[in-house]
Amino acid sequence: MPHRRRAIEFEGLAYGVVGTLIFSATLPFTRLAVTELDPILVAMMRAVIAGLCATLYLVATHARRPNVHQFRQLITVALGVVLGFPLLSSIAMHELPASHGAIVIGVLPLSTATCALLIAHERPSKGFWVCALAGSAIVVLFALRQGGGQFQRGDWAMIAAVVLAGIGYAQGGVLSQSMGGPRVISWALIVALPVMLPCALFLGWRDQTAILAASPHAWLGLAYISVMSMYFGFFAWYRGLALGGVARVGQVQLLQPFLTLFAATLILGERQHIETLIFALLVIAVVALGQRFSRRPMRASNLKMSLLP
Repeated sequence: MPHRRRAIEFEGLAYGVVGTLIFSATLPFTRLAVTELDPILVAMMRAVIAGLCATLYLVATHARRPNVHQFRQLITVALGVVLGFPLLSSIAMHELPASHGAIVIGVLPLSTATCALLIAHERPSKGFWVCALAGSAIVVLFALRQGGGQFQRGDWAMIAAVVLAGIGYAQGGVLSQSMGGPRVISWALIVALPVMLPCALFLGWRDQTAILAASPHAWLGLAYISVMSMYFGFFAWYRGLALGGVARVGQVQLLQPFLTLFAATLILGERQHIETLIFALLVIAVVALGQRFSRRPMRASNLKMSLLP
């Protein structure tokens, strides 16, 4: 059994790494899209495109419909990762460099772990909360320094996006234990589609001139965040959370700030300053310490669902 447990934990971490690699390019590609397209339109369109992919997947796999309890949980997932994070991060990337957002998103592992502990009704240690507050304080200091002593609107949007993403990750990770990651994100997108589709159609009709004038770079950004960030990335991410535990696998996101900084340089040509790298290191160090306080033994129930798709 110990060997089986370690194998499942390793598999969960491996899926978590794949998901993190996909998600790390989200902010740069979002920035690419919102420089030419309305941020709200981008958020709605990415959900609609991903929703169409989800429809094809559910039909092809003859997926069972979620029960009433699962449906309620899916609403929470949808509010977090289908509506909340995409909308708020699009607004943030319209005003902030992707490298700036990378620092704020550095506290996402703490947000995910905190939400997981609350959803699972566990009692985090005092050390965990100290680290959570310290990490948040570092992010606030960075935002203030970058904003000339005050928060920019993009900072508030990015912080709110991180909180909602943590809720969606935690709830989705728990739900994936019974449904499987692909079905969780697919049904969450379907749940949101009746709201997102009319909004996307209206905004698309309103901004049709900008849409027709958008460059291939903007469409490339939209395509990536729709198909990869909004859909297939969650196949790996939710499976990893379900197998290895939400708080434990959430540690993999410690890599995300650096990966996002690298992606911002590669995709957008953003130059990274030493101060940005220092703040990234500080956030990651505090989050890593906080994650040590959030660890819990893997439940036996997690060992039974390793074959879930």
